[in-house]
Amino acid sequence: MKHTDRVLLLLSVVLVSVILLPAGCATKNSSLDDAHRIAQPYAFPFLQWEGNALFKLGMQAVSDRDHSNSESDLSKKIEFVLQEQGISVFPPVLISLESPPHLLVISPRDTIAYTDRLLLQQTMRIDEMESLEAQIDELGFSSLVVTLGGFAGTFPPIVSSDSTMKYIVNAGVEEWLHQYLAFKPLGFRYVLDSLGIRRDVDIVTMNETLAGIISEDIGKDVYNKYYSNSSKADDRQQSNVFDFDAVMRETRKQTDAYLSQGNIERAETYMEEQRKLFVQNGYHIRKLNQAYFAFHGIYGQDPGAVSPVARDIEQLKAISRSTKDFLDTAAAMTGYEDLKRKLNK
Repeated sequence: MKHTDRVLLLLSVVLVSVILLPAGCATKNSSLDDAHRIAQPYAFPFLQWEGNALFKLGMQAVSDRDHSNSESDLSKKIEFVLQEQGISVFPPVLISLESPPHLLVISPRDTIAYTDRLLLQQTMRIDEMESLEAQIDELGFSSLVVTLGGFAGTFPPIVSSDSTMKYIVNAGVEEWLHQYLAFKPLGFRYVLDSLGIRRDVDIVTMNETLAGIISEDIGKDVYNKYYSNSSKADDRQQSNVFDFDAVMRETRKQTDAYLSQGNIERAETYMEEQRKLFVQNGYHIRKLNQAYFAFHGIYGQDPGAVSPVARDIEQLKAISRSTKDFLDTAAAMTGYEDLKRKLNK
């Protein structure tokens, strides 16, 4: 590793850890203290994980040896394509291929809202997830432990290796993008939301949708350039008979209608009926409830999303000259009002 590269890596470690480490010990809304107390035994050991990861990176940064492995190989390929697109690569693309933490998502029962979330251990069993959810639901919430495909709140970001190569590439790009955006106005406000300092669900949706769209563009280029002939390249084929997206959109629409009428029990019965329908058609959804839609609703491309914010981000992409132009424009925004002004709304 060259001297300049070692200096850059060490600088990145310091800067990203300053941003990310507080996320592991943020103070949450006092009304959710009981839920946090119940979940605490399963909390992701953020400081321990980060300390170990940063130590390894620090040792690598001061070493003259070239630590070549599949993770660094993927990182270099992503960096090369980003540079081809004219996108500044800071922080460096570094990926840890392992099981990501789980995420506890909490929503009210009478509406779908991304009220709170808490990182949980990577090794949680299904029975532990269901026991935790049951205890939190007794407090009057709708809860769900989500299995994540990637997580950008650590440095380096974590990406699950238990998937197709195409998914791993896209997830690697997406999680790096979140760290890239953390140094920009839009992403920094997402950090503030994550720390509970300034909640803004529109900021969350803008960030997640932006990262999702760009990761598909960059990820496709990386995949086609380096992995299209890989033995792990093929995606799993799904039947075209059952339209998952259409059914999920209708499920979200009908659930919202029941909740708006105050029919909470009917909404929950309906979601369970729909969950069984998805399972019968090959889509294993362990639990379909308000928290499920609260989590999936922040991703603009998800069929469970209903936010106009995501639609407007996609419109911004359509009028942008390039992926870099789209990223630069959106990253400089400080809220949804900036986006609406850009689109003359």
